[in-house]
Amino acid sequence: MATNPLVLVIAFILSVRLSQWMNVAAHNSPLFACDIDKDPSLKNFAFCDDSLDVKTRVDDLVKRLTLEEKTGNLVNKASSVERLGIPAYGWWSEALHGVSKTGPATYFSSLVPGATSFPQVILTAASFNETLFKTIGQVVSTEARAMYNVGLAGLTFWSPNVNIFRDPRWGRGQETPGEDPTLTSKYAVAYVQGLQERDDGDKNRLKVGACCKHYTAYDVDNWKGIDRYHFNALVTKQDMEDTFQPPFKSCVLDGNVASVMCSYNKVNGKPTCGDSDLLKGVIRGQWKLNGYVSSDCDSLDVMLKSQHWEKTPEEVAADALNAGVDLNCGDSLRFHTGGAIKAGLVKESVVDEAVSNNFETLMRLGFFDGNPSKQLYGNLGPKDVCTPANQELAREAARQGIVLLKNTAGSLPLVPTAIKCLAVIGPNANATETMIGNYAGVPCQYTTPLQGLSASAKTIYEPGCLNLKCNNIVRLHKAKEAAAAADAVVLVMGSDLSIEAESLDRIDITLPGRQNFLISEVASAARGPVILVIMSGGGMDIQFAKENPKITSILWVGYPGEAGGAALADIVFGRFNPSGRLPMTWYPQSFAEKVAMTNMNMRPDVTTGHPGYTYRFYKGETVYPFGYGLSYSPHVHHLVKAPTFMSIPVDEDDICRSSECKSIDVVEHACRNLIFDVKIRVMNVGKMEGSHTVFLFSSPPKIHNTPQKQLLDFQKILLASRQHKVVSFKVDVCNHLSVVDEDGNKKVALGEHVLHVGDLQHSLNLRI
Repeated sequence: MATNPLVLVIAFILSVRLSQWMNVAAHNSPLFACDIDKDPSLKNFAFCDDSLDVKTRVDDLVKRLTLEEKTGNLVNKASSVERLGIPAYGWWSEALHGVSKTGPATYFSSLVPGATSFPQVILTAASFNETLFKTIGQVVSTEARAMYNVGLAGLTFWSPNVNIFRDPRWGRGQETPGEDPTLTSKYAVAYVQGLQERDDGDKNRLKVGACCKHYTAYDVDNWKGIDRYHFNALVTKQDMEDTFQPPFKSCVLDGNVASVMCSYNKVNGKPTCGDSDLLKGVIRGQWKLNGYVSSDCDSLDVMLKSQHWEKTPEEVAADALNAGVDLNCGDSLRFHTGGAIKAGLVKESVVDEAVSNNFETLMRLGFFDGNPSKQLYGNLGPKDVCTPANQELAREAARQGIVLLKNTAGSLPLVPTAIKCLAVIGPNANATETMIGNYAGVPCQYTTPLQGLSASAKTIYEPGCLNLKCNNIVRLHKAKEAAAAADAVVLVMGSDLSIEAESLDRIDITLPGRQNFLISEVASAARGPVILVIMSGGGMDIQFAKENPKITSILWVGYPGEAGGAALADIVFGRFNPSGRLPMTWYPQSFAEKVAMTNMNMRPDVTTGHPGYTYRFYKGETVYPFGYGLSYSPHVHHLVKAPTFMSIPVDEDDICRSSECKSIDVVEHACRNLIFDVKIRVMNVGKMEGSHTVFLFSSPPKIHNTPQKQLLDFQKILLASRQHKVVSFKVDVCNHLSVVDEDGNKKVALGEHVLHVGDLQHSLNLRI
């Protein structure tokens, strides 16, 4: 009998829609284990008794499982164990800067159609405000718990990204807190604490589980055909210890993070997810991780098929488990662990340890404590997502991060009553999705730059280019006419995910296409102030605009989140005093033309001409330096207190007492309790209230190829006009003033250390 093709098509469409409906319907209630109300017999299992300690409960659970049930819980789509009342669990949710739609364990539906979308991390980091970092984490975890309670999210979120933004071309630099290890470490700890810490103060429990990624020395995605799946990062011991490892160390030791994710790349010839020294040796051994180690997604397949690390999937599975991987994002450990055990490549006791780490995390999250409605946070629901307060925090975060790079007298802020007509021009002027960057969710709502500015002044809008690549300036004459007719011009230019993203590194660090030409032509036609706004994740060579007197102001807004347009308008019209500082160096295009992105050496090399990376080591010309940012109010600094000399005690038989030493080993000499205060009086001498970031840098003695300058600490303070405050830093000599030698050992350099605060410099001499 012939089958009617139309009937088949209709049947297929109905089947797909039914499947989609069932998928959404299945996530209308939370998944949890030990539902004693439904099955009273479960109360006889020790793993369901929340009065017992976590280890006792986990041990009881693991000994009840078959090998197949264990391996089914080594993967992100963990299998159910119905006979024990344990449902399937999805480990993969994301919360980089708000609950994300990336990750199969998170859904948005009519019940919760969106979540608060905060600025992309690089802009939040520009606020240099630790309190803000933590507060955003607290809001995100509250919205995550609310979504979990209605079956729309998991409890484990694979965020934050704490890799160092080493090279300006990296497409994922936008996800990170920038190029500096101190800033990145402080961001990591604050955000992790915001996600994980519970309101009841129980340190053994978690609100949600965070994950610091991608461990380690990961910052090449796809540059000139070299991709992350094949890249072997050649890293010196010195660079590893003083640049790439500190944020992960802080995550574990100070943030007590629930998870660390190993990366795709190899480091010095070994895949990170198969490197026992990096995983068991450092994360478990030295740092004592209280949680689980996850692979990046399909990393084990990458080890086999791209890196050809082993010949069989069983060998790769064994390598990962023996190295310390507990959870595989993917299915390799589900399908190949049993074969690896049979082949004698890995012991079942190793599997027991891995699955125990996973279950212990779920125990700490309350997954095995029965119905979440009876637990802390059980009252959270859709009403707690996208609240007015949360959305206002997104606006505040964007305001605090936006960086004023140039401001000619008489330009910003604009006076609304003096602006009868404002020209808003550029391919990002009416941006929506561009504002939220990658790893984003569905925002509560968008306020575009055009919408934000239009709320304060009558506007004329011209996009100028068809898209961000700006190969075609379709209405240049209209853009110039608008600029000539308006009292002021705001040009919103920059980048988007078609230019810089995961799996997409940049080749050039100039504005895309003909954006430079559009900017220059519009500026030449304008009769009033011209404000250039750069929306991007990475820095741009905009030296031409910096030098052009017709461009009176420049703002960098990162990817400013759902309320980015409102935040921009707040600054443009003087309702908020800008206080953001660049968390990364802005290099000239010549840097990108001379430096191979695959060169992982932080330090310069005169023999090869490598100029080094970041403000700590790079000595070349910059467009804008790390930490740069202007305000509408000038601030002055006065040194109140700081020592000029400190002695470091050593034992009588120490070799440094009888011979000249340039440094001492921090561990070997039990260097501790050498703390001094640095106090700075800061005064706002402008007419506007505003926040100000106080940086404390040091330049250590020139031994061990030390950084030319490094950030020790920072604080953000709010000052009214003519108000002053004293900012106090506690400096731990053995921690803050330490350096790393060529072998990766932590040392305190003896001699003159120069402390920098603003334009102040202060010498401190360290001697035995």
